[in-house]
Amino acid sequence: MSLLAATILASTSLHITVWPDGPNQPGKRSYTLQCAPVGGTLPHSASACTKLARIAHPFAPTPKDMACTLIYGGPQEALVTGAFRGHRVRARFNRKDGCEVARWNRVRFLFAGA
Repeated sequence: MSLLAATILASTSLHITVWPDGPNQPGKRSYTLQCAPVGGTLPHSASACTKLARIAHPFAPTPKDMACTLIYGGPQEALVTGAFRGHRVRARFNRKDGCEVARWNRVRFLFAGA
């Protein structure tokens, strides 16, 4: 890993909340993830940090003018808060349509147990 990549990841500290059966159902799971040094409670933290480093904008929302398929992916929801690459993050994920399923799948390694 380059010095630049290590510096960028060092400013990554996330709190991840996952609702495997939807937000109004029991079974909520919470994890933390820190990168460089790797730590936290998320299973496979080192792998998650490596995968995050490869994604340009992992927490970007679906553009408002995007046409999305009406394919429901399930009740799962997740919330990621904290800092990524030195910037504040507050991103909600769900699987309510094709765009959101694709967005979820891009970072599904963060959603252990969902």
